[in-house]
Amino acid sequence: MSVDGSYADFFGPQVPRAGDEGQTATFALASAAYRDNPVEDIKKADNEWHQSTVSVGRSWAKIFRPNLGEAFSQAVVDRMLGVGRKPLIQSFGTEPQVVVEHCLAANRIRRERDKRLTGIMLLFGVLFLPGLLVWLLVFQLRATVGRLDNRRVSGMATVLLFAVGALALLFLLKMPFGGLVGWYARGAVVAPVVGWFLAKRVCEGTAQDLRGRWDSLLAGSSIGAKVPEAVPTSPNQTAAEQLRQSLARLSAEQQSNSVFYAGPKGILGMGTRWGAWHLAEELTPLDPNKGVHEFRSWTVIRAIHDQLTLLNRQSLKTGGFPPPSVRHWIVTPVGENAKAVARPEGTDVEAYQVKPSAIENICNNQQFGGGDRHYLGVQWPLWDGQLIITMMITVTVLHETLRIEVTGHALGPVNGLFTTKPEAPTKEVAKTVRFWETRKVTLPLVTPDEVVRLAARATLSWYPPLLNWLGGSIGLPEPFGLRHAWADQPWRHRFMADDALRAATPVLRVVHAAAIKVLKEHDVDTEKFGSRSAFLSTAVQDPSPRKVDVYDA
Repeated sequence: MSVDGSYADFFGPQVPRAGDEGQTATFALASAAYRDNPVEDIKKADNEWHQSTVSVGRSWAKIFRPNLGEAFSQAVVDRMLGVGRKPLIQSFGTEPQVVVEHCLAANRIRRERDKRLTGIMLLFGVLFLPGLLVWLLVFQLRATVGRLDNRRVSGMATVLLFAVGALALLFLLKMPFGGLVGWYARGAVVAPVVGWFLAKRVCEGTAQDLRGRWDSLLAGSSIGAKVPEAVPTSPNQTAAEQLRQSLARLSAEQQSNSVFYAGPKGILGMGTRWGAWHLAEELTPLDPNKGVHEFRSWTVIRAIHDQLTLLNRQSLKTGGFPPPSVRHWIVTPVGENAKAVARPEGTDVEAYQVKPSAIENICNNQQFGGGDRHYLGVQWPLWDGQLIITMMITVTVLHETLRIEVTGHALGPVNGLFTTKPEAPTKEVAKTVRFWETRKVTLPLVTPDEVVRLAARATLSWYPPLLNWLGGSIGLPEPFGLRHAWADQPWRHRFMADDALRAATPVLRVVHAAAIKVLKEHDVDTEKFGSRSAFLSTAVQDPSPRKVDVYDA
C-alpha cells in the first residue's frame, strides 16, 4: 500500500518534503526561529502596510536583550497558540502549522540549553554571588560602551575588560583576607570565569545545532520539527492536550473560507487588487412575449465554478495552468487601519467554515448595502509558495442589470531577510608581512559577550514575561498572518509579474463564456453581452498592474 493511502492516516501527518508546493516560503519563514541575527533586523522586512515593532525593554538591562530567533519564535507561538488569541489571517501558499512547530522546536532547544546554563550559573555563579555581580557589571559596562558611535570610546570597552582582569589577578595574588573568607573571595573571582568557559561550550553546541537547522531549511531539506510536548501520552497531560488542540485549531482556521477586505490593502492574505474588469448589461429577453426565464446569481456562479475547475485542460500540449484551487469566499469589509478582525459566527458557521447554504444565500441576496459579500476565487500558489495569484469573481443583479466583476490579486515573495543563509562571522585584518593587504579570519561563533547574555537570560527563562519586560520583544503587525505580514510586491520580479498578468486573460474569457451560456439557456438576448465581452477581451490583452483600490475622488 502506498504512503499516500491509508498508511498516511495511520502514521499521522508527514514531514513536508522539498519540492512540495509552498515549501520554499514555509521553510523560509520557519528558518527565522533558528536565527541569531540582531532582533532589529526584523524591521528590514517591513513593507508599506505591515510594520513590526521592536520593544527595547529596560535601557539598563541590555544584557537580557533577545536575538531575532529568540524574539521571533516566542512572539509567533504566543500570537498563534495563545489562549484567547485574536483571529488569524490565512497564510495562502504556506503551512503555518509547520512554521509554528519549528518555533516550538527552537524554543525547546533553547530551554534545554538554558537548563544546563542555569545549573552552571547556580554552581559557579549564585554560590559566589559577589564575584558574579562584579563580572556581570563589567560586561554590562563593556556592552554599553562598545555600542557607542564614538570609536575611541567604544575601543575602551576591551581595555576595560583587560583592566578588570588585571585587577582580579592582582587581587588573587595580594589577597587582603585570610582563612575561610579569603578562600571564598578567591572562589568569587575564579568560579565565574570557570563557569563562563563551561557555559561557552554549551552555547557553542546549541548555536551550531540552531545554525544547522537554519541552513537545512533554506537548502530544502525535509528536516522536521520535534515537538514532543504537543503529543499527550496520558489523560493527565493537560498542557500537551491543550497545545495539540491549539495546533488543530490553527490548521482549521487556515482552511477557513472567510477573508477580509481592508480597502487599499486589498484582501488580507491575498494581496492588493491590481486589476479589475466589469461586464454590466441589461437583461433583455430574447422573446419579449415570453420574457426571461428566471435565474439567480448563484446559477451563474455555479456555472462559472464548473468551468474554472477545467482551466488546466487545453488542447495544445504546451504546458499551461497547473490545477487551480477554486473556492467560494465570504468577504468581510474591515477598516484600512483595523488592528483586529472578527470571523463570522452563528449557526451558519462550523469549524471556521461558512456553510454552503449560507454562501448561496449571501450570493443571491447580499448585493447592495451592508453585510458580507460572496466571491468566487480561483487561486494558484506558484514559485513554491513565493507568489500567490488570486482572481476573484462576483455576480450581482440590480434592476434588470447583470454585473460580472473579475478582479486580480497578487501576493509577492517572502522578504529576502528570511531567505538569507547563515554565514560564519568573519573579520578583515592586516597581513603580518604585507601589512598593506588584508585577509579574512573566521571569528568564534559565540562571542564572550554572547555567552554572558545567554547565561543571564537562562536564569529568567522560566518566566518569559519578566524576560520580555527586561530585554524587549517583537510586536507582530496586526491583523496578523504569517504569509502576508512579510510579503514583498511581486512586480519587482519579472517572471512573477508576467505570471500574474498572464492569468487575467484566460480567466476573464472563461468567466464570460460560462455566464453567456447561462444567459442563453434562460432566454436572455446576449448580443450586448457578447459585444461587451469582446471589448473587454481586447482590453485585457495588455493588462498593467495598478492600485485599483486607491480611488482618486
